[in-house]
Amino acid sequence: MLPKRRNRWAIIPLFAVLIASLSGCTSYEFSRGWLPGETGVTNHTERIVSLWGGAWIVLYVVGVIAWGLMFWAIIVYRRRKGDQEIPPQLRYNMPIEALFTVVPFILVLGFFALTARDIDIIEKPVASDYRIEVVGKQWSWDFNYTNDNVFDSGIQLQAVTEEAEKELPTLYLPVNRTVQFDLVSRDVIHSFWVIDFLYKKDVFPGKVNKMYLTPQVIGTYKGKCAELCGEFHSMMLFNVKVVSQADYDARMAELRSMGNVGQLTADPNDPNNINRNNNLPGNKPKSEG
Repeated sequence: MLPKRRNRWAIIPLFAVLIASLSGCTSYEFSRGWLPGETGVTNHTERIVSLWGGAWIVLYVVGVIAWGLMFWAIIVYRRRKGDQEIPPQLRYNMPIEALFTVVPFILVLGFFALTARDIDIIEKPVASDYRIEVVGKQWSWDFNYTNDNVFDSGIQLQAVTEEAEKELPTLYLPVNRTVQFDLVSRDVIHSFWVIDFLYKKDVFPGKVNKMYLTPQVIGTYKGKCAELCGEFHSMMLFNVKVVSQADYDARMAELRSMGNVGQLTADPNDPNNINRNNNLPGNKPKSEG
């Protein structure tokens, strides 16, 4: 009987290994906690991966201990054949109750401290080589390249097809240059999310949120709005191209040759702004009397 029981329990880890194998996960994906993107896409991504992975390691350890104790109690104290009496009832085990209070408190405190440390580093304003204003709008994006005084205005995606996605608004960033993003909205709350950058931030009307990062790997990355913002929220997509300095300068020259000179603005104090809220009382453009 004993060998059969051992074989029965041995099936569990074999089943877990089989699930992991069939899921197609690689060791690289596993090491990143299944987060998207390559190593070092920006100067912040590896810090985020480390925080994420460390949290999961701790949680897995807690889970294994909790599951182990649970199954141990289920097996050892299970009702056996012939048992008719109610087992002894225990109450108020102070050492265990203290343990169940102190350990979660320490874990939560540790997670909070590490998260606060990393957020402070990621959110800290730094001297930037470029400042780009990102304007969220239902349902696309505008990009103001303030250093070069040019802009690129996006049009809402009409269908999620491979051909249509080629027309998505594309944000150009020079590699290894620190960029400050000023995030504003002309209408409702959006959320600026470049998936492989592993960080997103809400975009509010009438408020400027800022992000600071340095893209470090040349490539094309997908972006989207991560805040439900209306009927065509799912089509509010964009691309980000991290390019060499020469290619970035060439793109700025191309926008200038297209006549995209100047800056689009969502500033509610600007009488000629593109903010949808300019029809509210007290915000009527001067041009309309």
